[in-house]
Amino acid sequence: MVRRLPPLRSLRAFESAARHQSFADAAKELHVTPAAISQQIKSLEDYLGVQLFRRSAGVTLTEPAQAALPLLTESFDRMERAVERMRVGRENGPLVVSAPPSFAARWLIPRLERLQAQHPDLDFRLAASTKLVDFDTEDVDLAIRYGSGHYPGLHVERLKAEMVVAVAHPRLAQTLRQPADLLAATLLHNEGMNWDPTYPDWPAWLKNMGVNVEAPLRLRPFGDANLLIQAALSGLGAALVWQTLVTEELADGRLVALFPAQLLSNAYHLVCPANRLSSPKVAAFRHWLMSEMGLV
Repeated sequence: MVRRLPPLRSLRAFESAARHQSFADAAKELHVTPAAISQQIKSLEDYLGVQLFRRSAGVTLTEPAQAALPLLTESFDRMERAVERMRVGRENGPLVVSAPPSFAARWLIPRLERLQAQHPDLDFRLAASTKLVDFDTEDVDLAIRYGSGHYPGLHVERLKAEMVVAVAHPRLAQTLRQPADLLAATLLHNEGMNWDPTYPDWPAWLKNMGVNVEAPLRLRPFGDANLLIQAALSGLGAALVWQTLVTEELADGRLVALFPAQLLSNAYHLVCPANRLSSPKVAAFRHWLMSEMGLV
């Protein structure tokens, strides 16, 4: 039997707006704009061929809407319970963590041996990706994300503020005695970070160091943080990088931090649906992660 139903998104918008008797409150609940709620309800009214709200100074329900609301609210409640039952088996499956590729490769993976030592029975899976996770449809338990921390409808914990540092191979660093020496050096930069206004380019970094840039710099772009760091390790130039991604290289001397300058960038955040926090495997990973970052 094929059920002829309007789009679920329109039904959700109607149910929320009807329950609150407010497009604005429905928008807050569903993390969209009031205009989006209005558009979804108009689409539903066109689909059904009936008016659901009387729009004047506020909104009131029409008789068909009043009759449908209790049944629709009950239906969404039942669907929510059904989805939770389908998720029951998830706890016995692997813990799937999504993280940016550069963070996963250069910070997380080198520390996973300690996670396995503390939790030998934990089946850990890593999904390296920068795209936002749809926790309702994707097989991901939690995510680590770099940015402002604005993820509506999800539990968000700030983990660690990132610092941008200038680094170079030790041999090259010997020739860079003062910040002005960088004006004649090859400067490596991550052009993939143009979306982040907190990530400085070389002119901004040099200005922060009191160096006036009057001539074109010798810039060599890279589109990925891992490539940028590998180029710095190969001595191809000085690089602006996130300090977290070169922790090991700075500690063992493969890279040298140039001068004491550090510029604050955005931060890493742990992101997941609030109801996942009670999961033992999520709780175990969260505590381990906080410990590794010195937060507990």
